[in-house]
Amino acid sequence: MNVLDDLEPKSVFHYFEEISRIPHGSGNVRQISDHLKKFALDRGLKCIQDDALNIIIIKEATPGYEQAPPLILQGHMDMVAVSRPGSDIDMTKEPLRLRIDNGRIRAEGTSLGGDDGIAVAYAMALLDADDISHPRLEVVITVDEEVGLLGAHAIDLSMLQGRRLINLDQEEEGVIVTSCAGGARADIDIPMQKESLQDRDARGGDVRLLHIGIDGLLGGHSGMEINKGRGNANVLMGRILYQLNKQFGIRLISMNGGQADNAIPRTADAWIEVDITNLDQAAASVWEEETAIRRELGDDDPDFKVVCEEKTAGRTDAAQCFEAGSTARALECLCALPNGVTAMSKELTGLVQTSLNLGIVITDQEGLHLSYAVRSSVDQEREQLCSRLRDIAAAYGAKAGVRNSYPGWAYRVDSPLRDIAVRVYEELYGQKPVLEAIHAGLECGLLAARIEGLDCISIGPDMSDVHTAEESLDIASVQRTWQYLLGIAAYRE
Repeated sequence: MNVLDDLEPKSVFHYFEEISRIPHGSGNVRQISDHLKKFALDRGLKCIQDDALNIIIIKEATPGYEQAPPLILQGHMDMVAVSRPGSDIDMTKEPLRLRIDNGRIRAEGTSLGGDDGIAVAYAMALLDADDISHPRLEVVITVDEEVGLLGAHAIDLSMLQGRRLINLDQEEEGVIVTSCAGGARADIDIPMQKESLQDRDARGGDVRLLHIGIDGLLGGHSGMEINKGRGNANVLMGRILYQLNKQFGIRLISMNGGQADNAIPRTADAWIEVDITNLDQAAASVWEEETAIRRELGDDDPDFKVVCEEKTAGRTDAAQCFEAGSTARALECLCALPNGVTAMSKELTGLVQTSLNLGIVITDQEGLHLSYAVRSSVDQEREQLCSRLRDIAAAYGAKAGVRNSYPGWAYRVDSPLRDIAVRVYEELYGQKPVLEAIHAGLECGLLAARIEGLDCISIGPDMSDVHTAEESLDIASVQRTWQYLLGIAAYRE
């Protein structure tokens, strides 16, 4: 028996569980794309799978709806695949372990993929039904949205007839999203030099390895939660190491943190070398910094904690460390780079206008590598922020590159689809929905640039803690949003 068998609507939860058995983290989408293609062909539906593995499925209108405007349903098949420290699940090969918890669906030890698996499940349920009224449906399921909207950049939409699009990548029921920020990914490579074995031998054996770990942070979506005061493990680790280097001089062995550039990192890990004469003071400095950070985070991130432990250094205990000068320069660069909210909207109270998130830090033999998600509803501000990253990086001898830029989605004054969505919502719920601009990035801006006159809205059920291992999906909200979607599809003008 499946975990979700008893939930309504059965078809939606059946398909959600079906795709949850298929690993589909960003960059690992061949299997789910082929699955969607087979699903369509088995039902005699027209299906296009492009070289990027995007999927377009066409289902003709039901009787009585032949003259209605075609409707595009859109979502993405990839998920942010992150796991809790210590989880034994290989998300590249194994299915998610779904469970029901107090009216919500979760995955044991990992992210759930409700973002955006629920869009795929809604689309599959609609395409499979023979008792639901609708106009011509054009279902567009893109790949690798979570790593820079790669599928939306690559897809050819010239065969679509629809000029009305419902994006199903929204995470709050009762909110109709009408515009969103654009964004980009920024990568910074900080070159570092390894200490020579001769220099290491000359220093003798009076050194210790100090391991520092950060854990317990809430993390979250780098668009939706960037203004909530949550700690960024990579930034906080950089701060701790910078202070240690200022006081005692350290040599970095490794620093790693985060699993996705568009998720606020919850954990980070570093190994350093420190002179034995400074060991006790260095550990005390770490605890002092933990206390200060905990005070600053307060109730916004109450479970923040630092682990600090030491052992005797030796060639068999750790990789060769980076030299002191490289360590100092890399940490100074890391701490000089901005992170978080850089501008708030002057037109819409409470809306973040521009931000960036240091989502990933990786150490390899060449040095330190940083990956940022940059967002702004003002294209010029996004470009200026990327230029600022380049300038700061250059000042420290580092290189910065920007990739996967995508435009924002501008508010449309005249929107027949939005008017229908508001009307249907009022009929179903007896109240008006919220119309909202969001700081998170959606594919609507890219798609609107490719389809002249495209009229978009974005809706979805309640989700929480997306892009984290605590992600959950509200069961009752999924059912209500399904009825809402059917109401929009069946609406007669």
